[in-house]
Amino acid sequence: MTTRKVQVPLSGSDRSPMAGAREIGPANPDERLEVSIRLRSRAGKNPPLNEAALAQPLEKRKLMTRHELEKKHGADPADIRKIEAFAREHGLTVVETSAARRAVVLSGTVSRMNAAFGVELKQFEHANGTYRGRTGPVHIPEELKETIEGVFGLDNRLQAKPHFRRRKNSPARPKASSVSYTPLQVASAYNFPAATDGTGECIALIELGGGYKPADLSQYFEQLDLTTVSTVSAVSVDQGKNNPTGDPNGPDGEVMLDIEVAGAVAPGAKIVVYFAPNTDAGFLDAVTTAIHDKTNNPSIVSISWGGPESSWTSQAMTSMDEAFQAAAALGVTVCCAAGDDGSTDGVTDGLQHVDFPASSPHVLACGGTRLATNGSTISSETVWNDLASNEGASGGGISDFFALPKFQTGAKVPPSANPGGHVGRGVPDVAGDADPESGYVTRVDGQPDIIGGTSAVAPLWAGLIARINQSLKIPVGYANPLLYGTVAKAKAFHDVTSGNNGAYTAGPGWDACSGLGTPSGAAILSALTPSQAKVRRTGT
Repeated sequence: MTTRKVQVPLSGSDRSPMAGAREIGPANPDERLEVSIRLRSRAGKNPPLNEAALAQPLEKRKLMTRHELEKKHGADPADIRKIEAFAREHGLTVVETSAARRAVVLSGTVSRMNAAFGVELKQFEHANGTYRGRTGPVHIPEELKETIEGVFGLDNRLQAKPHFRRRKNSPARPKASSVSYTPLQVASAYNFPAATDGTGECIALIELGGGYKPADLSQYFEQLDLTTVSTVSAVSVDQGKNNPTGDPNGPDGEVMLDIEVAGAVAPGAKIVVYFAPNTDAGFLDAVTTAIHDKTNNPSIVSISWGGPESSWTSQAMTSMDEAFQAAAALGVTVCCAAGDDGSTDGVTDGLQHVDFPASSPHVLACGGTRLATNGSTISSETVWNDLASNEGASGGGISDFFALPKFQTGAKVPPSANPGGHVGRGVPDVAGDADPESGYVTRVDGQPDIIGGTSAVAPLWAGLIARINQSLKIPVGYANPLLYGTVAKAKAFHDVTSGNNGAYTAGPGWDACSGLGTPSGAAILSALTPSQAKVRRTGT
């Protein structure tokens, strides 16, 4: 007789039904699904990066190779074998293992997953369709409670939304106050460094739906008269793939915006698009796949999808943040859109919320402005806020989950506008043009369009970082300590001091709607350039 092993709740795995969802019955017991198990690091609780060391000038940083990171901070092969034994015991199939990503992917039926993880998977009906979900925590064998850090994929609700906004009025009949820019014009206004195009760099784009059509990209870049054009390729994660829907209002708009902005401002860079399902498992797997990709070796990751911190489990935010720490240790910069729904992030509970993954202290959180130019010069810039006309506003505020990071200790981050005045990680770090009324000229599903949103700002900053990396011949990597330190002291930002995103108002210096401001690219490059290199360049 087999003794049933004791199961214990997995910390941070609790789920509640989506707001407004209705349970309609048990999930089909014969439905097959995949789950991703996140394992502990072989280094235990020791993080893969030294925060103090990464606050040093770029030339003094000591980065790890992907091989070194895997050896020191990947999953222990013995832990992987434990999960393989667990899978056999419960009749589950091992689909994939990755020591670098600390991941084991298992496949099996709903009935077997219910037994293996001590859950009762149900079918829920929601305004946007149906999803397979669970209530309460995931359970794991007691002997694996130190081995397993997260279990993802049992619940397949949509985890994130794209942060782009199409201009509501027709491009043929814009509002009198509306303007539009190509990404090149925005880069010019922000003084991106001359004689750079991102050559030698790879920008990874994370996409959770939709797709792109190569013919659209060819025509778009041809219209911009680019002498160099980025190579664009797709990587499939968890059966996600480049799958254009043909609907510009859908996720195709996000995918095309990301590629077109990054590809226009850094045409020498290679662009790799990682497609995954829009679930917590798909999102995490796409991020870890990109960061640990030894074939394409991305130096920048751009993420334009996210959701309020309150919509995530703590196991998911912790696991994703650990992945971003790994990126920092490798010298990979991660740029994240801060959200398009102002200081509430679209939550209707009367409180203020920030968007994750932008709220991770190990990413560059990108807020939004409305840009006006006179030729190639900025004539005015304010915080993007069209909430009154239901056209969005820059995300930003104070994290409820992440503590105030060291790099923000001198930034005068205010307490949260929520009751209790919690002091935490301030969002965003930086900003860029995002208002659809000063939006980007794009091409989606064969049609020209004007699109804004903080989704445009993340790939814009990704392109700028690619160009700076190219010039420095050193990856900027974990940018936040440098931007709040050396770069801010060099006054290399356009300080946005007008406007608000709801609960938070812009002012001199850092604020919770435009961060440190928008970039003066050449000045940022100069501030980051090692002293000896400055001497060589000036000849003094």
